[in-house]
Amino acid sequence: MHDNPEPTVWVLTDGKAGDELQCLGVAERLGVVPEIRRVKPRRPWAWLMPRGPIDPREAPDRPASPLKPPFPDIAIASGRRAVAYLRALKQASNGATYTVFLKDPRTGPGTADLIWVSGHDRLRGDNVLVTATSPHRLTPGRLVAARAAPPAAIASLRKPRVAVLVGGDSRHHRFTRADSERLTGQLDALASSGASLMGSPSRRTSPALGAAVAAVFAKHGGWWWDGTGENPYLALLANADAVVVTADSTNMIGEAAAAGVPVLVFEPTGGHPKIAALVSALEREGVVHRFCGRLEGEAYEPIDSTPIIADAIRQGWLRHRAALGFTGS
Repeated sequence: MHDNPEPTVWVLTDGKAGDELQCLGVAERLGVVPEIRRVKPRRPWAWLMPRGPIDPREAPDRPASPLKPPFPDIAIASGRRAVAYLRALKQASNGATYTVFLKDPRTGPGTADLIWVSGHDRLRGDNVLVTATSPHRLTPGRLVAARAAPPAAIASLRKPRVAVLVGGDSRHHRFTRADSERLTGQLDALASSGASLMGSPSRRTSPALGAAVAAVFAKHGGWWWDGTGENPYLALLANADAVVVTADSTNMIGEAAAAGVPVLVFEPTGGHPKIAALVSALEREGVVHRFCGRLEGEAYEPIDSTPIIADAIRQGWLRHRAALGFTGS
């Protein structure tokens, strides 16, 4: 460990985009450029995750190891396959590395020095930080910059502009034909009221659902991203007067809340108590409203848990560092 108040940081995941982006968002709020270390356990070790042990090919003393020293001051991990590796890193560093896990590791609060979970998760403990929404990379600075220089396709749209973030089938939700018709009907009503639609699909959006939504946009002169060029996700949120988001993604709901504008949630078939708890909590805060084909709600102070998580990590690391005998701040 270095006698330096600016920590070295690893992001430790199996490469899953959602997990890695959350870790990167937190690391960036610490003001550091993290080193990304990805784990790739083979079978049968992958089957044993999250309890481990790690794939012996990836042990710290092996050439292919993602845990090769020098070890970091802080390691931020997420994802089932990363749990055992975070424990192995703690052991290999002789306890010097301050370990952080994002989301419930399913192995208890002793998994890391600090664990972050959303309010809809059950895990609690003295070292468990709970916030309403998930961490992300949508910093206020990035939103301001995107708002100041919107893409031409967005700048040409009259206000109010509504960002439409469409997901797709997931573990807990599926978009039936009736859901697709209901969503497109409500979007049609919203556009008919004078709102400009701008939006994009996600990786899980089916071609049929994407085409149905795109047809509504075309009818009303909206802008639907066709997948070419840079992903406009940031620009959509930064330049929106309201956001329509499908309930299959808690991450999209949380990111929309960082924009400080009304979040209109469309619920497809299915659901899960954790997602319902998040939506209900944000409804009570006046952030979320059920989408019914019209604008609802007012602007509010953006909700962003990322700096809260980053500050908890920094403070925890400083205490850990002091306990190891280092001085300074």
